[in-house]
Amino acid sequence: MANAKELKDRIKAVKETKKITNAMYLISSTKLRRAKLDLAETRPYFDALRDEIRRILRAEPEYDSRYFGSPSGAYGVLVITADKGLAGAYNINVIRKAEEIMDAHPDARLLVVGEYGCRYFAQHRPDSVYLRAAQSPTPASARALCADILERFDSGELGAVHVVYTDMKNTLTSQAVDFLLLPLERRAPDDGVTRLELIPSAEAVLGGALRSYISGFLYAALLDSFCAEQNARVSAMDAANVNAQELLGDLTLQLNRSRQAAITQEITEISAGAQAQKNKRKKGGASS
Repeated sequence: MANAKELKDRIKAVKETKKITNAMYLISSTKLRRAKLDLAETRPYFDALRDEIRRILRAEPEYDSRYFGSPSGAYGVLVITADKGLAGAYNINVIRKAEEIMDAHPDARLLVVGEYGCRYFAQHRPDSVYLRAAQSPTPASARALCADILERFDSGELGAVHVVYTDMKNTLTSQAVDFLLLPLERRAPDDGVTRLELIPSAEAVLGGALRSYISGFLYAALLDSFCAEQNARVSAMDAANVNAQELLGDLTLQLNRSRQAAITQEITEISAGAQAQKNKRKKGGASS
C-alpha cells in the first residue's frame, strides 16, 4: 500500500485534473447550446432554398448545367473533423467513414477541415489538401469553403465532391454520414408545374441559388459537426468527472486506512514501550 504522502499527492493531482475536465464540460455545454440555436435557425433557410431550386428545375426542364448529373472524374472527399481531441470517438468515426470512400476510390482527393484530421491524414495521406479550422463556424467561413470547392469543381480538378461530417440526431445519437454534394441530383420534370418567369434568366437565378445552396449546406454541415463535437466532449468530460470522483473516493478510503494503520502502529509501539518500562521497573524492584 502507498504511504500517506503518495496518496495525498495522487489526490491532489486527481482534484486538479477534475477542475480541468469540469471546466471543459461547462465550456462545451455553452458552445453546444449556442451552436444548436444557430443550426436551428440555419436549417429552415437551407431546406426552403433546396425546395425552391427543385421547383425551378421542374419548371425549367431544358436548363442544363455541369452541376447536375452523375459523378464523373476525380472524386473529392471533404472531411470535417475537430480542431481538438478529448471528444470520445467523434473524430475517429468521421475518419473511418472517409477512409471507406478513399479505399473505394484510391485516386480521390482529400480535403480536410479541422486540425485533428489534418494531423492524422498528414501521416497516412500526405497528399491531402488541408483547409481552415473547424472551430466557431460562420457563414463567412462556409462561403470561403464553398468558393474553394467550386473553383476545383469548375476547373475540372474534381468531378464529384463528397462531404463526410457528423450528423447529431439528438443528444444521445450522432452518426458520421457521407453526402454527395456535387453534382446535384436532378429529378424528372413535372408536367403539372407552372412555368416560371425568371429574370434575368434561369441560368442567372439558378447560378446564384446554387452557390447559396452549397454554401448553406456547408455551413449547416459545419454547425452540425460542431454540435456533435461539443456533445461528444460534454459526454466525455462528464464521464471523466464521474471517474475522477470515484477515484477520489477510493484514494480517500486508502488514505484513511493508511492513517488508521499508522495510528494503530504508534499506539502499539507506545503500549509496547510502556509495557517494557513497566516490566523493567518490576524487575528492578524485585532485585532490590
